[in-house]
Amino acid sequence: MSEELGKMVRERLGKDFVVKKLDIGGDATLKKSMFKFFTESYEVEGAGHLCVLSMKAMFGLMKMETVVFAPFSKDAPLINTDRVSVMGKDTVITELYNDQLEPYPAEYLEAFDAIKAKDKDLEDYVSEGAHWYDPILYPCSYHKKGKGVSERLFNAAKAYTDTYADQFAKLPDCDKEAKKAKVKDFAEKLFSNGGPAVNQVRKLFGDEVAQRLILKHMYGVE
Repeated sequence: MSEELGKMVRERLGKDFVVKKLDIGGDATLKKSMFKFFTESYEVEGAGHLCVLSMKAMFGLMKMETVVFAPFSKDAPLINTDRVSVMGKDTVITELYNDQLEPYPAEYLEAFDAIKAKDKDLEDYVSEGAHWYDPILYPCSYHKKGKGVSERLFNAAKAYTDTYADQFAKLPDCDKEAKKAKVKDFAEKLFSNGGPAVNQVRKLFGDEVAQRLILKHMYGVE
């Protein structure tokens, strides 16, 4: 499933919009010690910003892929999908964040709940402790893990992506500047409060690179 996640999301968005890859120079590949980070940043014309971040460590025994879509033109939630593979065990997390200007339709959230319910037999991924984003994390978000279930996890991520894209197409246009301000607030809080990937980048490459990676490349708000 390595690198398939980003390709899947790009292709789905590409059905409705022009997805234009941005030149981010040396930030595209960052290497230090046993860690390698690869970043691809895209303008989704008329829709928002897409980023695909992948990381490899421990000679390929640990792999991570993060796909972020930040909507600017419509009042859809922020959506992040993470896939982590360590020693043959896969984890997929798809999180929807409430950065709404107006409440998101209940029936749209219920559609994600239905996808999540199909995998209720799979083991939950539980992140220890409280997180700064907990108050804005929609409960319909997906957190599952296991061995030998890579295809099921990928299919769930695809179902979330397809459902999100279908909903996005139905939403009316919103105030782009107000929506972008909401995304920027989220990105700044992510940088300030940190997280596993953010903390690792900051530790290896410093605050300046971490800030540029998050605000500019991941969320397109710098």
